[in-house]
Amino acid sequence: MKTNHFLWLLIPLLFSCSDQDDEYVNLPLDFSVPSNFPDLKYDISLNAPTEKGFELGKKLFYDGRLASDGLVSCGFCHLQENAFTHHGHTVSHGVDNALGTRNAPSIQNLAYQSVFMYDGAASHLDLQPIIPLTSAIEMNGDLNAILAMMKADKTYKQLYKESFADGAVSVENMLKALSQFMVMLTSSNSKFDHYRRNEIAGTFSNEEAAGYIIFKAKCASCHATDLMTDDSFRNNGLAINPLINDVGRYRVTELVQDYYKFKVPSLRNVEMTAPYMHDGRFGSLESVLNHYSSGVVASATLDPILQQNGRLGISLSATEKVQLIAFLKTLTDNQYLTDKRFSEY
Repeated sequence: MKTNHFLWLLIPLLFSCSDQDDEYVNLPLDFSVPSNFPDLKYDISLNAPTEKGFELGKKLFYDGRLASDGLVSCGFCHLQENAFTHHGHTVSHGVDNALGTRNAPSIQNLAYQSVFMYDGAASHLDLQPIIPLTSAIEMNGDLNAILAMMKADKTYKQLYKESFADGAVSVENMLKALSQFMVMLTSSNSKFDHYRRNEIAGTFSNEEAAGYIIFKAKCASCHATDLMTDDSFRNNGLAINPLINDVGRYRVTELVQDYYKFKVPSLRNVEMTAPYMHDGRFGSLESVLNHYSSGVVASATLDPILQQNGRLGISLSATEKVQLIAFLKTLTDNQYLTDKRFSEY
């Protein structure tokens, strides 16, 4: 059953410090599902965000000590002002300036998704951070070393004690805290959202309205719902980069039909997240639309939507491209991009 809008009101959790006389309350955070959003995919009842859990998750997200070089934090490759992407970098840079093979995806509205990474290597939000944490070319972290660091840090020990009933500094609680932080990263106050909710701030210009009509007709099959993604994996006709030859979803499933399929990204805040595609090959929205109108390459796994009526790609006139970009810019959520709750400082 769809829930349009609600608050997760939880009974405050009381914790007692074993080495202190005072008691403290770890208050629940209000979490609301915007009325224009689909249902949650993350079972929030199993790890409901709390003030201290969120604070711990935020500290972990921005702590470079989780990496082998003591510098590369999650926030190093996920910058808030760019919807938590590595803006300006074709592919992300990890420890010792190591180059990855993919562009860092945005972090937003993750509680509404059921699979993560461009190839779907993670199927639960609580487990997703393990991949960048332990990747040799991302953070190259050692979980035992991370635990030792946190157990020696008074602030971490106190936060774990305040955040979880067992108070344990453990990998399980670390991942749960990171999830609490990421669950709260909801982007839902763009001009488009106001338009969809019939709010005063949601008045579209003629160009934006025309772009939305084009979007619904030619883009919304993949970039579905107000989340702007259907959470699927598709081959969108990119020419294969022979230097990388990233096989996409096939890397996980080893199914021939999954060659060169990548997760459909959300278009929310897309104005702020250049460069585009899984390998960051396009530096502008104009280049992305040019690809779809005239650059799609045929292959055995090309999405059927991009090969209809004997034509590759999507028919887009110069005017339609301008109108589409005007619409896409209505997806920018400046409140989200500047929300101090999510910033490092």
